Amino acid sequence: MAERRALDLDALAVSDRFRLFNFTRRDDHVTYLWILRAVDRLREVHQVQVGADEVEATLRELGAAHAEVPAVPAQGLRSRLDELAADGVVHRFDDASRAGTLASYRNRQSVYQFSELGYRAYHAVENVLGARAEDVNLSRLVFSDVLEDLGALAEANRTGRAEDVYRRLSRLDSVMEDMGRRSAQFHVTLGEILRSTEASPEVFLRHKNALLVHMSDFMAELDRYLPRLDRAVHEVEATGLSTLLSRAAEADERLFMERAERLEDWSRRWWAVRAWFASEGGAPTRAAELGQATRSAVSGVVALLRQITEARRGGVNRSTQLRHLAAWVFDTPDDGAAHALMGAAFNTRSARHLGVAHEDGDEFSPTDSWHDAAGVEVSVTLFRNDRAPTPGVPKPVRRDTGARSELRRRQREEREAERASAALLVREGAHERVLDDSDTRVLLRLVTKALESREVYTGPEGSPPAVVGRLKSATGDDGGTLVKLVPDPRGSTVRTSQGNLHLPGFRVELASRVRGARRGAADAAGADRADRASTRKGN
Repeated sequence: MAERRALDLDALAVSDRFRLFNFTRRDDHVTYLWILRAVDRLREVHQVQVGADEVEATLRELGAAHAEVPAVPAQGLRSRLDELAADGVVHRFDDASRAGTLASYRNRQSVYQFSELGYRAYHAVENVLGARAEDVNLSRLVFSDVLEDLGALAEANRTGRAEDVYRRLSRLDSVMEDMGRRSAQFHVTLGEILRSTEASPEVFLRHKNALLVHMSDFMAELDRYLPRLDRAVHEVEATGLSTLLSRAAEADERLFMERAERLEDWSRRWWAVRAWFASEGGAPTRAAELGQATRSAVSGVVALLRQITEARRGGVNRSTQLRHLAAWVFDTPDDGAAHALMGAAFNTRSARHLGVAHEDGDEFSPTDSWHDAAGVEVSVTLFRNDRAPTPGVPKPVRRDTGARSELRRRQREEREAERASAALLVREGAHERVLDDSDTRVLLRLVTKALESREVYTGPEGSPPAVVGRLKSATGDDGGTLVKLVPDPRGSTVRTSQGNLHLPGFRVELASRVRGARRGAADAAGADRADRASTRKGN
């Protein structure tokens, strides 16, 4: 469940959540850890918002019980808490009620509180630090509890007890999550044991019997319960899966989720439970896959046990080989013989050497030893793959068809709205009504086009050239809409939803250029027909 939710996060959200672990990569990461432990200890006594002095006092209490608690000065503690707040681990608030004097008020008496994700990040670090290999196990007793919960879930759904449906389904979800976590931890730890047996075979031999018995009992219990669990899952679905999920969503008390979101979440949880035990189309269930992995692990343990037993019986293993090699190296007459023996044992003479030309070839002679010549920079690609670095193939252009379609739709809607506004302006004019935002935007664009092509009155004919500044005429065209600024001594005012637009010295006239063009073409065609008729009459 958690992995599937994490896959839905984008790169920005992932980087923001990784920032919560910045305190683990700082030089004094242990100090930050103990500061968070002090904040968590105060939270345990229901003190949610804490100040720097309270954290300092808690650190002194922890230092009395643990010698490794670092001593943090008050100023350094406040700066570290601010850095944790910058990383998002804690929230910082300014609490004026804690200021006893004006000076302390000016120093911003801040209080700190765990953020939700910061608290999860802190607990994740504590879980990693507190993990022990001795705690891992494959619980074989869980199958009887799962079978009982499935039967009770079917009965609760059949009788209409919504709260019991919610309780049983929640318990099944928790059990499945715990079972998946236990199996993953067990097989990872088993891999570590198998990998480290050459260094400590005594530990493996001491625990081999308990390990084999544990895995054998788990497989036997799994084989016994798996058919019954399969039938129980189908019996639950026979009582009405949609009704079951609807009742669980109704009884769910998560306040910040809509009912549709809760229903989708419970549907996803049920299908996760179903994937563990219910077979479908011959595909193996997750429980069957876990049994197969456990059988393979038993085979690996038995093979390793045979290998260790034979090595002990013959007296030769990796440990004895290394001891003999160390004795041979110690008994060599000089260092050269010791290096030669170690080189032959570990094949250190077959190292590859890279040759790269120096930028200044005349600075060193070709006969100089590599020991005496200066080093040159070697790219990682050449060192690892024996290939010269290249710029590489250009990355493909990311095509976000959804975003482009949305932009086209918005542009189309804007154009249609502007065309409708222009047609309305031509039909009803701009002075006798209140223009909305779309009409105002179209009118301002038309007026701007007209002003760009305006003619200015320069005085009476024959007089010296001097710009008087009065508008002589101005026309503009945009998208088939023609605007004229006609001089008018009274001026005009256009009312808009945002206020009045005053046009001193002229008024606005609007017309459709498409209609004018069609009328001109019709007049020209009529004149042509009249000419042809008069010509025929003269003949």
